[in-house]
Amino acid sequence: MRVHPIRGLLYWCGWENQVQAPTAKAATARQTTLPDYRHYKLTHGQFVIAALAGALALFGAVYLFYHSVIIAAMFSFAGVIAPRYWRAGLLQQRKDRLKLQFKEALFSLVSSLAAGRSIENAFVSTLDDLRLLYPDPRTELLIEFQIISNRLDHAEPLEQALRSFAERAGIDEITQFADALAACKRSGGDLIEVMKRTSAIIGEKLETEQEIAVMVAQKRFEGKIMMAVPFVFLGFLSFAAPDYMAPLYSGLGYLLLTAALGLLLFCFWIMNKMMDIRM
Repeated sequence: MRVHPIRGLLYWCGWENQVQAPTAKAATARQTTLPDYRHYKLTHGQFVIAALAGALALFGAVYLFYHSVIIAAMFSFAGVIAPRYWRAGLLQQRKDRLKLQFKEALFSLVSSLAAGRSIENAFVSTLDDLRLLYPDPRTELLIEFQIISNRLDHAEPLEQALRSFAERAGIDEITQFADALAACKRSGGDLIEVMKRTSAIIGEKLETEQEIAVMVAQKRFEGKIMMAVPFVFLGFLSFAAPDYMAPLYSGLGYLLLTAALGLLLFCFWIMNKMMDIRM
C-alpha cells in the first residue's frame, strides 16, 4: 500500500491517530478490540506537547552554541521527531509495568497451585488477588486476567487464551510461560509441578531484571546531568564573559562549535547504547 511521503513521515514521528499505518499488519491491529501492548498511540495533545518540547529544547541548545536565531529556528524543526522517542519511552514504561504485574501474578498463581487448585481455577483465584493489589480497574494485567477468565467461562482452552495475551503483550517471559503451559498440556506431563517450576524461574528472571534496572537508572540520571553540564557552562560563559567567548562566533569558531556539538551528540548516543541493557 502506497503512502504519501508526508503522511509516512508523520506516522514515523508518532502521529498515528491521524495517519493511516503504512503496513497491513498495523492496520489489522487497529481493528482488534483487545489491547495490543506492542504499540502505543499518542493522543493529539501528547504529540503536540512532545513536538513543542523537542523544538524548544533544540532551539535553546543550538542558540547557546551559535547565538543565531535563524540557525536555531532551522534546527528546531527537527523537534517533530521528539514524539517518536517519547512514544518509545511510554511503550517501554507500559511493558515494564506489565512485567512487574505479571511477576506478582506468578506469585499468586504458585500459591494457588500449591493449595491444590487446578490451573484454570488458579487463574481465576489470581484475578481476585490482583484486584486487591491493584484497585484501579484500568490496570493492564487486571484487564488481561479478566479477559482470560471470561474466555474460560465460555469453555475456551486456557492455553489458547494465554497465547492470545502473550502475542499481544510482546514480552518474552509471558510468551515462555504460555509455551510451557501449551507444551505440558500436549505432552500430558505433571502440569501443576511444571507450572510451579516455570513460574519460579520466570519470577527469578524478572526480579533480576528489576535489580539491573534500578542500578542502571542511577547511571542514566548521571549521564543526563553530564550532558547538560556543557550547555549550562556555555550559557554561563556567554552571559558572564561575552568578550571571552566572542572569537567562537566568527570564522573558525563556528567550525569548533559544530565539532563540539557533534561530539556531544555522539557521546549522548554512546551513553544510551551502553545503558540499553536487555536480558
